[in-house]
Amino acid sequence: MAPTADGAQRRPAPEAPDASDASDAPDAPEAPDDAALTTGAVARRLGVSPPTLRSWDRRYGIGPQVRGTGRHRRWSPADVAVLETMCRLTSQGVPPAEAARAARGKAPVPEPERAAAAGSRAAGALPLGDVRQECRGLARAAVRLDAPAVEDLLSAAVEEHGLVVAWQEVMVPTLHAVGRKWASSGDRYVEVEHLLSWHVSTALRRCTRPAAPYGGLAPGPVLLACVPGEQHTLPLEALHAGLCQLGVPTRMFGAAVPAEALTAAVRRLGPSAVVLWAQARSSASLALARYIADTEWGMKGARRHPQVVLGGPGWAGRSAAGMLRPPSLPEALRLLAGAAVSPGPGRV
Repeated sequence: MAPTADGAQRRPAPEAPDASDASDAPDAPEAPDDAALTTGAVARRLGVSPPTLRSWDRRYGIGPQVRGTGRHRRWSPADVAVLETMCRLTSQGVPPAEAARAARGKAPVPEPERAAAAGSRAAGALPLGDVRQECRGLARAAVRLDAPAVEDLLSAAVEEHGLVVAWQEVMVPTLHAVGRKWASSGDRYVEVEHLLSWHVSTALRRCTRPAAPYGGLAPGPVLLACVPGEQHTLPLEALHAGLCQLGVPTRMFGAAVPAEALTAAVRRLGPSAVVLWAQARSSASLALARYIADTEWGMKGARRHPQVVLGGPGWAGRSAAGMLRPPSLPEALRLLAGAAVSPGPGRV
């Protein structure tokens, strides 16, 4: 599975007319449809919740200059540019009223040093590179510690792209960017990393279903566990959510599972596969992996043992015969779904 850094309530509903969307100037010209965005589209692009956009419009005049058909808000490229400035300044710690004046050209743009002195511990943009637009909106919302917007954007990404794409192309790049910024800025971004990780975990858990039953001659469940001392669980949570969506029986044990407890669970459940996640090389124990692979259950003459799957960057260059190390989430889902429909390895 791809290495990752560790670190909703609802998707924005389609825009409906309300009192705050009505224009005070009914004769204002309408923006061309191909040059204007709805409030929901702007919110997803910039990582600002729709209620925040409406509040900025009412309080500071940071709103669309024209209204579209049906008198709904329609944001032109110029309107979005003003919003981008507003978002950048508020993420640097500039008070909203002052940021609005600067964004509208009514006051000088504050210097970065002044923005930092205004109280921001996490000023500046995240180093995202060439990523989906949703990543940029999510990063902006996380830097502002705008939890409602983070939840909305994560929910929208999963709904629009599906779990696997949302994880690989939206969540992971943003988590990586936060991790890099934190590493290069001391502890200034730790609160951003914690907030984003929490909401990513929440979004992943909302993709899960109740544990699928198993029994009889069917293969046992897939066990998911971090090795002892390993606290990074988000990649394992993404795998768990994906397996749940496929209807594969799973048992999720989470962070830092003691070796004795993991071995006991293997003997009790007779799993078809055991996924061992290690983020750090120091925690990736091949001795433990071999011990789990050799753990047996069943009647004499029909002993079985689990397929061991190694996940995480900690296992890089450290594999063992008979163990699998899928390079991505889709490949891990394919392998584990196959293991769940065929009996585990047997020994005589």
